[in-house]
Amino acid sequence: MKLMDKLKEKYRSEDSSKVMDVKRDMKGIYNLLDTNKINVFKSVGAKLVLLILISILVCVLVVGLTSYSTSKTIIENKAADFSQQTIAEAVSKMDILFQSFEDLSMQVIFDPEIQNNIPIVKKQNDSLFNVYEASKRMESKLMTLMVSSKAILSANLIPLDESYKGLNYGGVKIDYSSAKDKEWYQDAINSDGRSVWLPTQLNGYSGTLNEPVIGLSRLVKSTINNEKVFVLLIEIRYKDLAEKLAGLALGEDSRIEVLDEKNRVVFSKGLESIGQTSLIQFPEDSDNKAFRTALGGRDVLIVHQVFNLMNWKLVGEIPVSELVKDAKKIRDLTWAFIGIGILLSIGIGYLVIRLIALPLKQIRNLMVDGEKGNLTVRSSIKRQDEIGQLANSFNQMMEKITSLVNQTNESAQQVLQTAGELTEASRKTSVSAREISIATEEIATGASSLAMEAERGADLTSGIGTQMKQVIEANHQMVGAAGEVENASKQGAEYMSALIQKTGLAEQITRSITEKVDRLKDSTHSIRQILEVLNSLTKQTNILSLNATIEAARAGAAGKGFMVVADEIRKLADESRQSIDVVGEVTETIQFEIDETVQVLIEAFPVFQEQIASVKEANQLFYSVQGQMSQFVERLDSATHSIQQLDRSQSVLSEAMENVSGVAEESSATSEEVASLSNEQLSISEGLVNLSSKLEAVSNELKSSLSRFNTKS
Repeated sequence: MKLMDKLKEKYRSEDSSKVMDVKRDMKGIYNLLDTNKINVFKSVGAKLVLLILISILVCVLVVGLTSYSTSKTIIENKAADFSQQTIAEAVSKMDILFQSFEDLSMQVIFDPEIQNNIPIVKKQNDSLFNVYEASKRMESKLMTLMVSSKAILSANLIPLDESYKGLNYGGVKIDYSSAKDKEWYQDAINSDGRSVWLPTQLNGYSGTLNEPVIGLSRLVKSTINNEKVFVLLIEIRYKDLAEKLAGLALGEDSRIEVLDEKNRVVFSKGLESIGQTSLIQFPEDSDNKAFRTALGGRDVLIVHQVFNLMNWKLVGEIPVSELVKDAKKIRDLTWAFIGIGILLSIGIGYLVIRLIALPLKQIRNLMVDGEKGNLTVRSSIKRQDEIGQLANSFNQMMEKITSLVNQTNESAQQVLQTAGELTEASRKTSVSAREISIATEEIATGASSLAMEAERGADLTSGIGTQMKQVIEANHQMVGAAGEVENASKQGAEYMSALIQKTGLAEQITRSITEKVDRLKDSTHSIRQILEVLNSLTKQTNILSLNATIEAARAGAAGKGFMVVADEIRKLADESRQSIDVVGEVTETIQFEIDETVQVLIEAFPVFQEQIASVKEANQLFYSVQGQMSQFVERLDSATHSIQQLDRSQSVLSEAMENVSGVAEESSATSEEVASLSNEQLSISEGLVNLSSKLEAVSNELKSSLSRFNTKS
């Protein structure tokens, strides 16, 4: 212990702390030094220049690109708003044009002259001349209506049934048989009178035209009988639509198109794309909104508006590059400022190298010499700035390091001597600790065995206690179940007594019903006798009326009134006879059902008697079960009392085993703690031996390391 205290005092002394500071300072200096050849571009000045250059370039680049991006976004938004407004105005004008064509088609459908001649043009209903005249009137009216618009090229009333004659205006007649196979024909029928706009056809819907047309179809019904008669097809000149959209422009290289509900091109400046599917993919939530997309390898702004009368779109495509070409000037100015910033950074970097990098290089070379062991080096820089202060601090540091090295040499000799004494004392302590550790381990092993046996006994008693509790719980459940069975048997006996009374009452009611049915049977027999008397009276009345009729006929004109009375009496007698027959049939039915009821009651009476006997036997069984369950409950109470006494005895045994187990565990824990302390003391002793050896080796190394420092100038 004296050696340990002496060693601690050595490490706490001022000389020891100085030695540690010297080692730490030398390690920091070594990490700062680069043993490679000094390169200006690896110096702090070069890094500072690079940092300044990057900062300037990043600032200029961020400001320039942010301005470019902001102006680009503003231009795109303004262009989108303006283009959307232009498209909306064009759609409004086109809706007026399309509405005029739909109004014209409605005039054709509801024109009185056309509707009045529809039944006549049906070939089966009239002569050929009348059909011809009616067709001429309808064609004349159709021509009068169509001539009002110069944009209409032709119109056809295509018959749904061959019994009707088709009509044409404009000289371009459609092949009716082939038209019925077209999709637009079926769409017109399915629309049930609503207008259906058809996409552009380059050669018309007849296939014989030299110019493209747009179609409008509609189902025509007869207002007389609501019969489906014609499909109206109006062909509109494509060039009229082109003229309306010719003045619509959204900017340089922009494109205007009209797309139908299937995204097919209906209108475009070039006819080569008519009928083709557009490459534009419209987002689901982009109704009447502008959006950007990539189209044909370039970024374009899409503005569109849906027509009010049909699910067509007027679409404008504007190249984004044309919108933001003026904003590119900001980007060019940004790159120009970046070039100027690079030149300024190079000039600033040259000054930094001259004022900072080269003096730092000189101080670094001096540090390299100091790291090699030459502590006599000093800096010759005489300046008032931070570099000069760094040179002065370097000189002061080298002087302190020289003083510390001299003091450390003296302390190393004392540490080496103390390490030898500490090593010898540590070896003796280690031998004693090993012997104590072996003895305590044997004691701990015995205590552990005793604790294990005590735990096994405690586990067995605990298991017995658990099983006893289970037996007690099961016994309580049996007592409860027996009580429930006893109560159920009592309740069953009461129910059976009530059932016997109700069964007797049912027997009495059955007997009463049988007696009443017998009396009812006698009553129906009396009714039949009365009906026979009435039937006899009816026959006599009928004979009497017949005789009265004969006498009235003999009397001539004077007996006509009496003859009428005789006829009425005869009719009344017939009706009475029919009523008596109906009552007789009803009476026979009642008689038959009464007989069946009597038979059922006769068969049910023995069953009631057997039921009463069975209920009485069941009542005796319930009383017998109740007595036996009472004896069983008494026996269960006696068994429960015995089991409870056994449980109390087991509890006392379990507490005793737990006390034994607790004492054994405490002994084992104490022994293990002593063994652990012994092992810990042994480990500490061995550690002291190792530390003493290391301290001796470190002292020798420190002496060798200090020998390479040159402290003499």
